[in-house]
Amino acid sequence: MRIKAKTNRRRNERLTLNMASMIDCTFLLLAYFLLTMVVVQPEDQLAPNLRADRTAASGASSDFQPQIVDVQLRESGPVFLLGDRVFQDRDALTAALVDLPKETGLFVRVHPGPTVGAAAAAMQAGRDAGFETVTYVPAGSGG
Repeated sequence: MRIKAKTNRRRNERLTLNMASMIDCTFLLLAYFLLTMVVVQPEDQLAPNLRADRTAASGASSDFQPQIVDVQLRESGPVFLLGDRVFQDRDALTAALVDLPKETGLFVRVHPGPTVGAAAAAMQAGRDAGFETVTYVPAGSGG
């Protein structure tokens, strides 16, 4: 930025600023912030998949039966439990999930012990089986 004294007929000395360099700096900062900005969906704004049924009569049991896959760690490694059935690999779990109703969604409950890969395999099996809503549910340390 160049500041120099300029003579004027009315005043003897007048300061002028060269605004071109200030505008250049402003645009460079704007370009930097736009290029380094990360655009992702905030995880703290995820919508819950369970909603209360306000139309059901009080005391009446709902026919909502969620599909739950438990991921546990056993001596042989991570296993997938669907009800009382035990699956060792993702392909067998996917084949069993294909026959289930898809409207209620799928819940993957991960107990302490299995790796993140085992939980991701169960969630991918649900997606491969045709479930549009697959929800990760961490099991409590006592569960």
